[in-house]
Amino acid sequence: MGKKVAGTAYIKADGTQFTTTGGAEAPLSSTKRETVAVGFFKEEDRVPFIKATVVNDPDLPIDKIMNATDQTVTFEFGNGTTYVLSGAYIVDEPIAKGDDGTIDLNWEGTKGVWL
Repeated sequence: MGKKVAGTAYIKADGTQFTTTGGAEAPLSSTKRETVAVGFFKEEDRVPFIKATVVNDPDLPIDKIMNATDQTVTFEFGNGTTYVLSGAYIVDEPIAKGDDGTIDLNWEGTKGVWL
C-alpha cells in the first residue's frame, strides 16, 4: 500500500488562510550542527521558520501580515504532519510577483513545534 508523502499544504497565520502553490518549508530540527574537525562538531540554535509561496489573493490582509510581530503560523503538510510557529513575524522583503500572481513569505519566530 502506498503512503501519501506530499500534496496540498495549508498555511494559516492568526486565522488568515493562505492558498499555497506547493513551495513551502519548515525546519526538522531546532539546532544546526557543523563539523569542526573529524569526529568533532559544534551545535547552534536554529531560528524556527516557515517559508511559503502563496497566491496573491486580493482579499489577503497584507498590512496585517506585514505589521504583526506575534503571530501563530500553522503549516499542515500534505502527509498529515503539522508544524506550529509561535511568536512569528515576517522577515526579508516579500515581493508580489505579477507574472505568476504569488508572494514569497518568510516567517521567523520564537518557537517551532512539530505535532
